[in-house]
Amino acid sequence: MTTLVTAPAELPDAFLRAFNARDMEAIDSLFEPGAVRVLTPGEVVTGEGRRDATRSFMSLGIPMKLTVRHCYEYDDLALLLCDYLIKGVKPDGTSVLHEGTATDVVRRGADGSWRYAIDNPPGTDRESAKP
Repeated sequence: MTTLVTAPAELPDAFLRAFNARDMEAIDSLFEPGAVRVLTPGEVVTGEGRRDATRSFMSLGIPMKLTVRHCYEYDDLALLLCDYLIKGVKPDGTSVLHEGTATDVVRRGADGSWRYAIDNPPGTDRESAKP
């Protein structure tokens, strides 16, 4: 399933719907083919590594909440700052809490749809920043 997103600020909502539905195909359609994901500052993956990172969060089985804080658009590029929260209890009783402010770079393609080029969930996290 291909999801066409015609405004950059709408991309996180499309991601959220696909994530909470555990639809990896829909999520993948929201990324450029060579898009990268930052696992921790300085550690970047692409391709199957990017998909594996997303699958690991989806496997928690806990819905994500996601709010766009800012969207700065220039021509065919945009910078998104989004607050996210994955909080709950896994089926085995383990408590889960992942939260932060992602900083993502998105680009409008030739088809007019916006897609992630750089997915940076750690975003503004100073705790995990490497010197």
